[in-house]
Amino acid sequence: MRAIRLYILLFSSLLIGNYATAQQKVGLVLSGGGATGLAHIGVLKALEENDIPIDYVTGTSAGALVGGLYSAGYSPEAIEAYIMSDDFQLMVAGKVRPNQHFLLREDDPNAGLIGLSFSQDSILKKSLPTNFISSSLLDYEMMKILGSVSASHHNDFDSLFVPFRCVASDITEKRSIIFKDGNLNAAIRASMTYPFYLKSIRIDNILMFDGGLYNNFPADIMYETYNPDYIIGSNVSYNAELPDEDDIISQLTNMLVTYSDYGLPCEEGIIIEPETGVGTFNFAAAAQAIQAGYDATIAQMDSLKMHIGRRVAKADLDKKRLEFRKAVVPISVSAISVESDKQKLSYAGRSIMKRKKSEVLSEQQLAKRYFRLCATPQIDFIYPNLKLLEDSTYKLELNVNKAKEFRLNVGGHFSSRPVNTGYIGLSYQTIGKVMTKTHLESYFGKFYGSGKAKFTLEFPAVYPIATSAYFVLNRWDYFRSFATFFEDVQPSFLIQNEMYAGVSVDHPLGNTLKSTFDARWYELEDQYYQSQEFTNKDTADRTILDGFSGSWAITQNSLNRRQFASAGHFFRFKARYNYGREHSVSGSTSAQPYDIWKYHSWVNLSLDYQSFILDKSFFHLGLHGQLVYNSQPLFANYTATLLSTTEFSLVPDAKTYFLPEYRAPQFVGAGVNAIFTIRRKFDIRVDAYAYQPFVQINQNDDGTQEFSELFKGGTYMASSSIIYHSFVGPLRLTVNYFPKQETPIAFQFSMGYVLFNDRAIR
Repeated sequence: MRAIRLYILLFSSLLIGNYATAQQKVGLVLSGGGATGLAHIGVLKALEENDIPIDYVTGTSAGALVGGLYSAGYSPEAIEAYIMSDDFQLMVAGKVRPNQHFLLREDDPNAGLIGLSFSQDSILKKSLPTNFISSSLLDYEMMKILGSVSASHHNDFDSLFVPFRCVASDITEKRSIIFKDGNLNAAIRASMTYPFYLKSIRIDNILMFDGGLYNNFPADIMYETYNPDYIIGSNVSYNAELPDEDDIISQLTNMLVTYSDYGLPCEEGIIIEPETGVGTFNFAAAAQAIQAGYDATIAQMDSLKMHIGRRVAKADLDKKRLEFRKAVVPISVSAISVESDKQKLSYAGRSIMKRKKSEVLSEQQLAKRYFRLCATPQIDFIYPNLKLLEDSTYKLELNVNKAKEFRLNVGGHFSSRPVNTGYIGLSYQTIGKVMTKTHLESYFGKFYGSGKAKFTLEFPAVYPIATSAYFVLNRWDYFRSFATFFEDVQPSFLIQNEMYAGVSVDHPLGNTLKSTFDARWYELEDQYYQSQEFTNKDTADRTILDGFSGSWAITQNSLNRRQFASAGHFFRFKARYNYGREHSVSGSTSAQPYDIWKYHSWVNLSLDYQSFILDKSFFHLGLHGQLVYNSQPLFANYTATLLSTTEFSLVPDAKTYFLPEYRAPQFVGAGVNAIFTIRRKFDIRVDAYAYQPFVQINQNDDGTQEFSELFKGGTYMASSSIIYHSFVGPLRLTVNYFPKQETPIAFQFSMGYVLFNDRAIR
C-alpha cells in the first residue's frame, strides 16, 4: 500500500512537471541600437534552430523593427534576407530604387552643391533640416510588409503571430508611449525615429521619436504586460557616458536621452549581450551584426535549455507561420484620403487615383504612382497607412506635409584650371489645385556665365503634363591654354554668347521615361579670331545667328548620380529642326574683309546611351556612346561653321576646352566606364572613348572650307580620376587625355559638377 502511494505521488509530480513545462511561456526583449540592433536577427535564428519557444516580444527602435517583423509572421531567415537586400540598404541611405524616380519632376541638372529650404514667414527658425535622410522608401515598404498584416488582424498587436509591444517617446510630456494596437508600421516607425536622422511622425496628434530616448530595453513592459515564466533579453546598447565639457555630442546625448535600466525585473531570465563591433549607422555591416547575435546566443544555449523545458519544433512553427501569412489580405487599393499639415491637398489624391473613374490599384500600380507623388518638389513628406475595407480592399491614408515655398541652392565647379564657376539658384513653388514652380539661377565665372528664368505649371493627374516657359542667357569665354592656376592664362580667343526663350511640354511615358516637345527662338553671337597671332588691340570676327528651333526628345534616366555615375541607365533620342539667319562680319585678323548674310535650315538627330552592365559593390562597368547626324550647311567661314556644330564631349572636362578635332556634323563615339569602388564613397574611375566622324569640316590653306572624305579624322579621348563622393558633391583628382592637342595630357584637381545650361541649338 505504501509503495502504491509512493508511485501515485511520483506519477502526480511528473504530470504536474510536464504540465508546467507545457504551459511555460517565454518572452523576448529586444533593445534599441541602430545597426547594432540587427544582432537580434541572429538571436532569433539561434533560438529557433534550437526549438526555443518565443511567446511574446517587446522591442525598442531597432529591436522594434526586428521584433515587429518576427511578430508579423516573418521567419528569422526571411528577416535576414530582407535586411541583407539592396532595398534595405537603399532605405537606410534615404534613397529609392532607380525605377522609383520620377523624371518628369526632377530639376534640370545643375551645379548646386548645398540646398536650404525656407518659408515666407520664417527665414531661419523653420529652415534647418529636421532629418538627415529621406524615409520615402522605408515608409512605403513598412506599410506594405507590416501595415497589411496589422490591418488584416484588426490592428490588435495581441492577434499577431507573436503578441507584440513596442515603445516610442513623447518629447512633449517626456514619457514613453507603449503601442499595443493600431497600424503596426506606424508604431514601429515611431519607435525607430532617431532624432535628426529620420523625420518624426504624428500618431494621435503626438509627435513621436525613438523609444530609446526614455526606455531602450523594455523588459519592464514585458513583465508587466505578459508576465512570462522566463525572459530572454537581447541587449546591444548602453547608457551614454557622462557629458564632457569639450564634447558637444555627449552633452546633447545626455540632454535628450534618459537613463535606461538594462536589467531584468525578475530572476527567471537571462540577458544575451552580442559584441558586434558595428557602429550605430553602419548598416552595411549587417551580416557582421547578425553573426555576432547568433554566436552570443549559441554560447548561452546550454543555460537556456536548462531553464526552458518547453520545445517548439521549427517545422511546426513554419507551418503555423504559413497559415498566419495566408490570412493577410493582399494589397489592392480602392480609395484614398489625404490629410495635410495645413489643409487637404486634393493634388495628392488625384495624382494616385483617377477622379472620374473608379479603379482598384494593385500593389505594383500603387507603388508606381506613390513614388511619382513622393518626387513632387512641392511636397516635403508623406506618411502612408492602410485601412482594410469591408470589400477586402484597402483605403490608402496619406498624411502629407507641404514643402517650404522657397529653396536656395549654391555650388559650382571649383578647379585648379581657370574654369572656376559659381552657381546660385532660387526656386519658389506652390501647390493647391495646380502646382507651380518659378526658378531663377545664375552661373558666374570667367570661363562660363549664365542666367536662367523658368516657370513651370502642372495640373494634378495620374499622368501629369508639365508646361514650362523659360529664358536663358549663356556666355563661354575660351582660352588658348591648358593652364592651371600656376600658369599665366592666355587672352581669350573665342567668346560665345547665346540668348534664347521658349516653351516646352513634358509628359511621362513611365517613371524614368519622358517625352519633351520644345520650341524656342534664339540669337547667338560668336566672336573669334581666325589667326593664332592676335593681341588685345585686335578686333574679332563676329557671327550672329538668329532664328527658330523646334525639337522632340525622349529621355530615360535611372543613373545613380548627376555626374560620374556608377549604376543605372540613360537613353536620349532627340530630333531638332533649326532655321536661322546668319550675319558674319570680318575682324582685324581676317585674311580678307567680308560682310555676309545667309539663311540656313537643317536637321539634327542625336542618340545618347549609357548603361552599367555590371554593377557590383567593388566594380562597375558601363557602356557609353553618342551618335549624331547633322545636315547643317557651311557657314561664312570655317570657324563659324565649327562653332555651331555638335561636339563630342562624353568626358565632362572636355566641355571646358575648345577642341576642334571632336566637332563634326556627323559622328559616332563610344567607350567604357570602369569604376573601382575602393571604399563606400571612394572611386577610381577610368573612362576611355573612341571617336569617329563620318564627315568633318576641313579648312584649306587658302582659308576656304569643305567637307572631308568619309571616315577621316578618327581619334580617342580618355580620363582617369580618383573621386570622393562627399555629401556636398564630388572631389576629384583627374588626368585627361586628348591626343591631338599640343599638350595631350592635362591634370586638374576639382570639386563640384561640370554642368551648364542647355545650348540653344545643339
